Amino acid sequence: MDFSIKSFDAKNPAGALKTGCLVVGVFEDGKLSDAAAQAGRKGELSAAVKSGDISGKPGTTLLLRNAGGANGGTAERILLVGLGKQDAVTDKNFNSALQATARVLASLGGGDAVIALPWEQVKERDLFWAVRGGVLALREQAYRFDAMKSKKEPVSQGVKKIAFAVAAQALAPARVALAEGVAVANGMDLARDLGNLPPNVCTPTYLANTAKKLAREFKLGVEVLDRKQMQALKMGSFLSVTHGTVEPPKFIVLKHEGGKAKEAPVVLVGKGITFDSGGISLKPGGSMDEMKYDMCGAASVLGTIRAIAELGLKLNVIGVIPATENMPSGSATKPGDVITSMSGQTIEVLNTDAEGRLILCDALTYAERFKPAAVVDIATLTGACITALGHHNSGLFTRHDAAHDALADELLSAGRASGDTAWRLPIEDSYQEQLKSNFADMANIGGAPAGSITAACFLARYTSKYTWAHLDIAGTAWKSGAAKGATGRPVPLLTTFLIRHAQAQALTGKGKKAA
Repeated sequence: MDFSIKSFDAKNPAGALKTGCLVVGVFEDGKLSDAAAQAGRKGELSAAVKSGDISGKPGTTLLLRNAGGANGGTAERILLVGLGKQDAVTDKNFNSALQATARVLASLGGGDAVIALPWEQVKERDLFWAVRGGVLALREQAYRFDAMKSKKEPVSQGVKKIAFAVAAQALAPARVALAEGVAVANGMDLARDLGNLPPNVCTPTYLANTAKKLAREFKLGVEVLDRKQMQALKMGSFLSVTHGTVEPPKFIVLKHEGGKAKEAPVVLVGKGITFDSGGISLKPGGSMDEMKYDMCGAASVLGTIRAIAELGLKLNVIGVIPATENMPSGSATKPGDVITSMSGQTIEVLNTDAEGRLILCDALTYAERFKPAAVVDIATLTGACITALGHHNSGLFTRHDAAHDALADELLSAGRASGDTAWRLPIEDSYQEQLKSNFADMANIGGAPAGSITAACFLARYTSKYTWAHLDIAGTAWKSGAAKGATGRPVPLLTTFLIRHAQAQALTGKGKKAA
């Protein structure tokens, strides 16, 4: 899909642009957007609205052919899209309009389209947000995963060349928004592809090879540690999860060195369980196939680094991915085993299905060597987070002090800006009591109450030397049922967070010091 920006002004209005399909807005009160008022033959679009052919409700559409143009435009088709009430175009309503536009354009045979929606009429949003959102909506509609099918499903031709019409004075920010949107979409597609691949294909080795491929394409630094190297580092917690599988584990380190040489990096740590059977604490068989998505944290790290590398972001970012399967066998770790993590802390394994925290804790200890400005781990960690937040918000956890509150605010703000939202939950010291063990420094589970919180409390014990946040994406990384598939979240949140972090760093002239 080829995107571009077209400018308009008083002499060359948006409604007069030559295209195979011109997309314009209509409001619920029957009024046309400025571009729509310019687009059709005199009174034709207003008549369509007055006749009830389109209500103007968010996401409604009406396609008109051979409608001509009052200002000399030669649009072969005009697509009217409902935006809701004129004085209350919310981001939700505008997104509905973008998604509806994407569906219609995907079904058309025209060669090109111009989207001339009122970008700057969305409440509390700006043109940058709207254009970037348009790219993401169109790319999401275009996404298909049929790599494993011997016969590809037929796909309608759809419009392949799409331009966003903006006022001439907004040309520069619109181009930046377009580039950012394409980069994020590319990162999301990579994360989706990795998540959707079957676990016999997307193994830890496959993830490592994907990181190497990104390194070659974007000139990144990459290092992949094998079992012997992990043993030398005394990653006993991570290695305990690998005991039951024949697939070799991989510890992947991918470096985007876009900032100054001595600037402290932001480290992203992604959970890479490429299939989670639960180990000896075996999961029920129903929907176990979805446990191929237990590496979506790792996929989001790779997707995010791809996005910022494409943008050439001036920031040092390091991705750390512990990758393995979690399988049952005669050599697998057992409930009741006591293991020693890289940090030297001992863990009583009460449930082998709480394995994500066991691989992450060693990765979080490993991250200390980078003297990071901040560390964010991303993991499909707990079903309890789905119970708490459903499938709309990722769970955000961090300590309660000034430095960690600032990091939480950055992440939450990035989520709101990108539409990839998160919600902060507590990890007060009182919850740590649930992790007490009679036989080790801690247990790997804290019981059913507040399961997502105690999981975050477990990780917090390995992050005392830097500023850290944890994103639980169990409810947002993939969809079940008829729409089964990876979502690509939280690539938009993470990319936006890093872009803003780079901008703030450029303003201060120095990287933030680790807390």
